[in-house]
Amino acid sequence: MAENWLKFLGTAGARFVVTKQLRASGGLWACLEDVHILIDPGPGCLVRCLSSKPKLDPTKLAAILLSHRHLDHANDINIMMEAMSEGGFQRRGRVFVPRDALEQDPVILHYVRGYVEEIVPLRVGGRYALGPNVHFRTPLAHQHGPETFGFVFETPKRTISYITCTLYFPELAKAYAGCDLLLINTVRRKKEEMEERKIRHLSLEDARTLIEAIRPRTAILTHFGMTMVRAKPWELAKELSAETGVEVLAASDGMRFELP
Repeated sequence: MAENWLKFLGTAGARFVVTKQLRASGGLWACLEDVHILIDPGPGCLVRCLSSKPKLDPTKLAAILLSHRHLDHANDINIMMEAMSEGGFQRRGRVFVPRDALEQDPVILHYVRGYVEEIVPLRVGGRYALGPNVHFRTPLAHQHGPETFGFVFETPKRTISYITCTLYFPELAKAYAGCDLLLINTVRRKKEEMEERKIRHLSLEDARTLIEAIRPRTAILTHFGMTMVRAKPWELAKELSAETGVEVLAASDGMRFELP
């Protein structure tokens, strides 16, 4: 039977939680129908892979996906490309990134680019194959500053939507609807805090709005900033579950989630 699971290599969001490593920032490893995918390899990704129990072997990766070029998502992308390709000696894997991650002030170094089989620039409305039974879509551009995309993963058995960093806007719910599992980067606890400081991230209130509109079987909150960490996100998730009637979980560093 094919393996299907997620491993949270880190749940830190925003600069202070990341730079102080109050939570790890290694990104997300997904195994879908035995296809291994790394999403947003932030600072410490390689260390988190090799210290996981059991270890996560980068040479098993079929692809690395980058939602946007900010360091908390992209810092370890070069070393993970090198690890995936065994130092460049085994040309392996595909890398999917926004175009601005490759152009002016690129986050992917030029000498590493030849280590992988292909680097694919993402686009609005794109659909990409990761394996015979695994695809993902980039339904729309997010409102976050740099070019930013969330992902909708599709397999014969399930659909998983990953809403990465963005300002809330109504089109998000329609773009990520119809999923069994919804992952939401929930950086701030209170929406008004972000409006005052013009922060382009989702709040807990925004997450509630999206969960109520999309109504997945399960929603997982992750990528927490300081106000979320201080507020005990696992307790906030329980409250959201009671309020929405949807199972809501708060991711923790190293958490493995088995896909039913």
